[in-house]
Amino acid sequence: MRSRDQVTIHATAEVSDGAEVGPKTRIWSQVQVREGAVIGSECILGKGAYVDVNVRIGDRCKLQNGVFVFHGFNLEDGVFLGPGVMLLNDKYPRAINADGTLKSDSDWTVSEAVVRHGAAIGGGAVVLPGVSVGRFAMVGSGAVVTRDVPDHAIVIGNPARLKGFACLCGHQLRQVEPTPEGMLMRCDSCGTEVTIPQNDFDRLEAGR
Repeated sequence: MRSRDQVTIHATAEVSDGAEVGPKTRIWSQVQVREGAVIGSECILGKGAYVDVNVRIGDRCKLQNGVFVFHGFNLEDGVFLGPGVMLLNDKYPRAINADGTLKSDSDWTVSEAVVRHGAAIGGGAVVLPGVSVGRFAMVGSGAVVTRDVPDHAIVIGNPARLKGFACLCGHQLRQVEPTPEGMLMRCDSCGTEVTIPQNDFDRLEAGR
């Protein structure tokens, strides 16, 4: 292992000199962090994780083994990405142009999106280009996320569909009563109450 500015970096990891890494972050074996990337403090990057050019990762994020975060995606604080998660960035992928020439960096448009504060994405899930994941949302393992995920939403399947809402602690919220702002929901595990906006609750009722 080697260290720079209170950062622990495995000897086999490749961390660009042009990347910024916050204190107390741990970067394990065979990780690659590209130039321009900014990684916050107290993060954990598991074996084989890949952080692309100019990606920004907040504080206290956990990227498990084999995660791929491509240019155009950013992570806010406290995000969890399970093993093998892929955050993609090219809506119209091709290796070549119409004339048969190899595509260059200038021949395509990067799609931008964000995984917001406290969200968790289960192992093997794929988030498509330009699709954002809301605060404290939970994406099921193996899901293919094709549309924006609301705050606290639980989505599963291919394509991922809304199946409920999650508490800050990760347990599923239970419906309590309507309010002027939406639907009041409560966690039976920790007692936290969350009001889900009516538009998001309507998506649940419609199975979307």
